[in-house]
Amino acid sequence: MNQPLVLVTGATGFVGEAVVFKLLLDKTFTPLAAVRSQSRISGLCKTVYWDMNSPDIGFTLDGIHAIVHCAARVHVMDETAPDAMDEFRKINVYSTLNLARNAAKSGVKRFIYISSIKVNGESTPPGQPFTSVLSSLPQDPYGLSKFEAEEGLREISSETGMELVVIRPPLVYGPGVKANFLNMMTWLDRGVPLPLGAINNQRSLVFIDNLVDLIATCISHPSAEGRVFMVSDGADISTSQLLGLMAKALGKKSRLIPVPVGLLKLAGFLAGRSGMTQRLCSSLQVDMSETCRLLGWSPPITRDLAFRRSALHFQDSQKK
Repeated sequence: MNQPLVLVTGATGFVGEAVVFKLLLDKTFTPLAAVRSQSRISGLCKTVYWDMNSPDIGFTLDGIHAIVHCAARVHVMDETAPDAMDEFRKINVYSTLNLARNAAKSGVKRFIYISSIKVNGESTPPGQPFTSVLSSLPQDPYGLSKFEAEEGLREISSETGMELVVIRPPLVYGPGVKANFLNMMTWLDRGVPLPLGAINNQRSLVFIDNLVDLIATCISHPSAEGRVFMVSDGADISTSQLLGLMAKALGKKSRLIPVPVGLLKLAGFLAGRSGMTQRLCSSLQVDMSETCRLLGWSPPITRDLAFRRSALHFQDSQKK
């Protein structure tokens, strides 16, 4: 019996590739990977080339049961585009909605959109985690483009009957992670003293395996239709705790200097890094109780195991 076909966009990215591997292992669905270039998944499943900048999809969507849309122009720390909002809209809004319209015409049953917690905002007050109900608006072009895509997808779903599922993950980490989380592990591994020992905020994170497990659940779960899901590891953590626990997972001694948060923010302002300092010091929590209740789901990987797996992969990569 043929397994239902699931198109995974952004299949060479951190999340998209993990979704493909999850589907290959579970063997409930057959993944079709939409890629921009060849990668290690090319010999593991069928792939199609997709240029998100082109109005022509370039391949048929006929026979596809569901789409997991991971492809996106991601958050850029040092933006160089003259009109950042326009660049984000081209990929995250226009290309996404073009794919969805073509999917609906081809009879795709469900469209799973991997959005971002930045749709809700950049920080949360103590004890007031973000929920699927928006209480504020996005504060940067990336978050705004994700918000606009969500709104456009809801219109398409309403007009065509194609089922929509939205997932808004916070920071995603795990083996092979790049950017700031990789930098953090590098600093800890080298024993670099960090002035971050007095930050008592609360941050929600999600391990890559926990995220893709939720995504796989949403492909066919009847209660997922029309919903927005928040996701995390279910164990929020402060920046200082994060650094300490990751150092332990790496087998290193954390060298955290307890610099007052006020001084950190002042230093960040003087250095032109207020945004980075804000992210390090502020809280950002999500409430995923509705996700767990509606889907009967919980994160399969504990935070301690997630940190150990991330640390082991990092250490193995340093030996190559």
